[in-house]
Amino acid sequence: MIKNSFLKKLKIKFGKYLANSFPHNGIRCYGLRLCGFNIGKEVYIGSNFTVASLISWEGCQLTIEDRVAIGPNVTLVLSSDANNSKLMEVIPPIVGSIIIKHDSWIGAGSVILPNVEIGRMSIVGASSMVNKNVDEYTVVAGNPARFLKAIEKK
Repeated sequence: MIKNSFLKKLKIKFGKYLANSFPHNGIRCYGLRLCGFNIGKEVYIGSNFTVASLISWEGCQLTIEDRVAIGPNVTLVLSSDANNSKLMEVIPPIVGSIIIKHDSWIGAGSVILPNVEIGRMSIVGASSMVNKNVDEYTVVAGNPARFLKAIEKK
């Protein structure tokens, strides 16, 4: 059991490394799939992509649907904790999921926090911090991200 757990953690670490550092988009997507995340077809992930999650927690889920475009330097936070701080005794780790629906666009340098769903055909402006769900066909931006406008459905 310990050996399987170690190998699983190693596989996830390697997958995250590929998703963050490999120069070819197809390999970055493969790295996320290696971690057990659901990655759709024709997804583009920019360089320096980071998925922040506790490797030992099973509750972290990431779904990126078809034709999503993610700019460079984007961070998806699936979990967060105070590490070795005594705060861990009073504040439990935050663990959640992120779902990015098909045909969405996440601008460069954005951060998406746990338990957020980005609706289909939505845009998150560059350097935004998304802490709540984004409706479909919507443009949001800022820190925290706020509604800017609706996208016309065709």
